[in-house]
Amino acid sequence: MTIAALFPGQGSHAVGMGADLTAAFPEAEAVYAEAERTLPGLRALIETGPLDELTLTANQQPALVAASVAAYRAWQARTGQTPAYAAGHSLGEYSALVAAGTLKLEGALTLTRRRGELMQKAVPVGVGAMSAVMGDPAVVREVCDSAPGIVQPANFNAPTQTVISGEKDAVDAAAATLKGRGLKVIPLKVSAPFHCALMQPAQDALTPDLRATAFGPLAFPVVANVTAEANGDPAALPDLLARQITGSVRWVETIQTLAALGVDTFIEFGPGAVLTGLVKRILPDARTLNVGKAEDLA
Repeated sequence: MTIAALFPGQGSHAVGMGADLTAAFPEAEAVYAEAERTLPGLRALIETGPLDELTLTANQQPALVAASVAAYRAWQARTGQTPAYAAGHSLGEYSALVAAGTLKLEGALTLTRRRGELMQKAVPVGVGAMSAVMGDPAVVREVCDSAPGIVQPANFNAPTQTVISGEKDAVDAAAATLKGRGLKVIPLKVSAPFHCALMQPAQDALTPDLRATAFGPLAFPVVANVTAEANGDPAALPDLLARQITGSVRWVETIQTLAALGVDTFIEFGPGAVLTGLVKRILPDARTLNVGKAEDLA
């Protein structure tokens, strides 16, 4: 059995996530305690909400890191296992790097809080938009390339699910064209247009923080969002994480890369099962598991 650890991104959060794990496993409790020391008030927000405040990008990102790392460390304590590889969807890449030991939890929490603040500030509310498109990703690329204004594929989530992001008018124009070509388009409720060129101010502002971060050796390779390649070089991480802010999340290729490396078991750590569902759409025969609650470890 060759395991890849997967870590979710925004949208998987829930009030109370990880509470039963912290009650059952000292390793998970230690993660939440450190999260509270690093970002005072975050633990109460995770455990009791309110949901609208937890959903704010600057809160949701570090909260998901805490919940995902807590689940991972509880699993390690229970099983004694270590994955061969890891990957995270967007902000989940920070959780993956903590699991790999190259990034300290405190650093990941601080970086994702700042990342969330910068991404929210980069584009005024109402200027940007995102939509999920069901259909051939090649058609989505073609339409985005020819649409007026800034619109580009943000997430290649599944073989027939691509999220587009950019200026609202450009996203709307691309959506109209895509619908005209028979593709289904679903507008998403998001606070900003992530993973597109409009995020350049956030990328520019976070880059110095990433370069100042001490990344240690990786216990196992982590597949980067922007390259869909397994990376074991800590020196490459500041650039990979900076480019990720404006670049596409190449999730389909990420899972295909892991399969090509011999992975046959994918374990999603953290709340929800979004990534598990995407893996099943990419590799229908893959073995998938979730660790988000204490009962999952049974």
